[in-house]
Amino acid sequence: MAEKSNKPTMRGVFVNGLLNENPTFRLVLGTCPTLAVTTSATNGIGMGLAATFVLICSNVVISLVRKLIPDKARIPSFIVIIATFVTIVQMTMQAFLPSLYESLGIFIPLIVVNCIILARAEAFASKNGPLISAVDGLGMGLGFTCAITLIGIVRELIGNGSVFGINILGAAYEPMLLFVLAPGGFITYGLLLGIINALTARRAAKKGGDQA
Repeated sequence: MAEKSNKPTMRGVFVNGLLNENPTFRLVLGTCPTLAVTTSATNGIGMGLAATFVLICSNVVISLVRKLIPDKARIPSFIVIIATFVTIVQMTMQAFLPSLYESLGIFIPLIVVNCIILARAEAFASKNGPLISAVDGLGMGLGFTCAITLIGIVRELIGNGSVFGINILGAAYEPMLLFVLAPGGFITYGLLLGIINALTARRAAKKGGDQA
């Protein structure tokens, strides 16, 4: 009987980043920008897409040059590559999306040291080819984007009664401003993390029962 290959597949790598190892809800990485920028859904999706671009591009470049980088200079080299794409994102947002750029503030340049991006460079892109590394960056980036956009939607809806700036709950709704402040970020993140972990555990238990 032939042994199953351990080589990762495109679909498996994408789903892994999007769901199984979602950087926000499963690995609990990138918590600082997650809590800081998710005061609105727009901020969440803006930061998520910026990080996704950096993830895909840096993964591809690191994969292409991985055999040329000396082991002792590995991490500094990764940071320089990541910083290059962060600078491109920062200048592009400043030129074409100035309001979003102002909202995200210091957290755009801090993408350079975002542990999600550096972790994927070290754990995946430095060990795999450029195409599957791009898929890994896309999966992880979209997983991060969906997660922080969801947190932003909840905080904006409860804190302002709106989603993406569109009033949803009407003029009679009294906003709970706590949810657009730092404590609201912790509360929302904790509750969503608990709900998702509970659903994941239930799904795993059901799957185990079906296989028994």
